[in-house]
Amino acid sequence: MRGRAKPPAAPLPQRAGVDPVRVRLPADPAATWPTVRDHLLARFAGAIGAERVDAMLAEGRFVGADGASVRAEEGYTAGRHLFFHRDFAAEDPVPFPVGVVHRDERLVVADKPHFLATTPRGRHITETLVARLRDRLDLPELQPAHRLDRLTAGLVLCVVRAEDRGAYQTLFRDRLVRKEYEAVAPYDPGLAFPRTVRSRIVKERGVIAAREEPGAVNAESRIELLEHRGGLGRYRLLPATGRTHQLRVHMNALGLPLAGDPVYPVVEPDPEHEDYGRPLQLLARVLEFTDPFTGGPRRFESALRLAAWPGEA
Repeated sequence: MRGRAKPPAAPLPQRAGVDPVRVRLPADPAATWPTVRDHLLARFAGAIGAERVDAMLAEGRFVGADGASVRAEEGYTAGRHLFFHRDFAAEDPVPFPVGVVHRDERLVVADKPHFLATTPRGRHITETLVARLRDRLDLPELQPAHRLDRLTAGLVLCVVRAEDRGAYQTLFRDRLVRKEYEAVAPYDPGLAFPRTVRSRIVKERGVIAAREEPGAVNAESRIELLEHRGGLGRYRLLPATGRTHQLRVHMNALGLPLAGDPVYPVVEPDPEHEDYGRPLQLLARVLEFTDPFTGGPRRFESALRLAAWPGEA
């Protein structure tokens, strides 16, 4: 059985570190479109408006795989690939720099600040780690090997070349990367540490908060108390699994919600509001693994610090 043909390379360069959108004209027996314009209107008019689609066609914003602009009256051809750059909505700049902890021919290990999304998605497109680093380092193929929650700061392992990404992603998938986090949360003298928390965590699409429920365990975290002062503790968190919001959920379940958390224990009225003076006190501190190409050990440590801990910058 022959595999599906590889889609053509984008003929348009990245813009602000963001790839162009690729559209494949479908073979839909339930609908026919006489022209390319008819299909684009059916596909995008609801999102951006018919006038904007027509304006983009008139401006030559839609191109074929050969880079030539598509004319509105061109006949529809099923399976054809078109490319275009979306209109970027205005985004408030995240006022913190992205650090680079390590860079070589295969990897860039970044220190992501709080509030910066890892990859373009939803309302965060240009103000993302990937877009910033591609643009700044002139590395158009740069991709993360894993994701870090937008509100969490710290280490993100990025792959320089697309062909290397699978090998590093497999390390995370197979839990071969030791991930160490640091957090600031209340101190409870009645709780003994270290301890391991195991539970079942469920995160529904469209619901901000994850929840624990009865059933087979799918989340495990080891929690260690490093020190405590003035009612706060500094904790080392070692996740054995990678469920969404896992560390935040497990700490909250112990009655120790992380400082600055807008979701746990109670979802704030506007949890998407960017309060830059009150970041979530969670930091991806360390990544350790055996490199799949060299076979040697790798260890990276964040240079960032959690602001809520007394005496820390």
